[in-house]
Amino acid sequence: MGTLGKFDIAGRSALVTGAASGIGLAYAEIMAEAGAKVTLADIDRDGAEREAERLRGEGFNARAARHDVADREETKAVFDAHAAVYGGLDICFANAGIDPGAGFWNPEGRRNDDGQVDTFDPARWDRTISINLTGVYNTMRDAVRLMKAGGKGGSIIATASNAGLVSEPIVGMAYMPAKAGVLHMVRHLALELAEFRIRVNAIAPGPFVTNIGGGWLKKDPVARAAWDALVPLGAVAETDQLKPLALLLASDASDYMTGSHVVIDGGMMLGKFR
Repeated sequence: MGTLGKFDIAGRSALVTGAASGIGLAYAEIMAEAGAKVTLADIDRDGAEREAERLRGEGFNARAARHDVADREETKAVFDAHAAVYGGLDICFANAGIDPGAGFWNPEGRRNDDGQVDTFDPARWDRTISINLTGVYNTMRDAVRLMKAGGKGGSIIATASNAGLVSEPIVGMAYMPAKAGVLHMVRHLALELAEFRIRVNAIAPGPFVTNIGGGWLKKDPVARAAWDALVPLGAVAETDQLKPLALLLASDASDYMTGSHVVIDGGMMLGKFR
């Protein structure tokens, strides 16, 4: 197999959580476009089915599943159904996540009354951790179960965030520890699963235009301009810009990568120099 051939995932099967929109949809699209058989799993069943139907109409092999990643029994059922249809699991994107709401600081430079550690609603904490951290664990657990059973190894990719590496004052406080936990879980499981040729890596995006937070970057040009100004490469990214990286980590082109987290943020973590 030549170097370019290592990017070939035709005929493999992939399951993507949180795939009805945003980053998860971009992952599902590139998997389908590259020839994989894809399950788009999302708590928004209608949205997932709409996107799967669109992909099927474009000639790709895609199906949808309703999936709450915080529900372990439902997670197991979703993975078992995927394996029954596609004969196993080769690639899994543990992507589903939610926005916890406002942080202690707002973009205008004022403190948020309901974003402080002593005012942040504990129910928001619990829900964010249950999806953004425990949901990733639930997803990986069943992915590993199927990949071990298949005996061929596989690739698991978690969506972390650069907010798992630095503090983001305008983001609800539960988000940072959840994403930091995802990064550490990726490192831990990569070591545990190397013996089984199951690779575990993380993508750590910076600012991307998605529906998270109500899709406010799509709706508020002033906020969009402010965020664009923070990025050294000049702009908040579109989710299509994640597709090449997703294909790299899903394919044999990254067969010597495990336990890695790849930051893709336009240089935002480096800081502005002008």
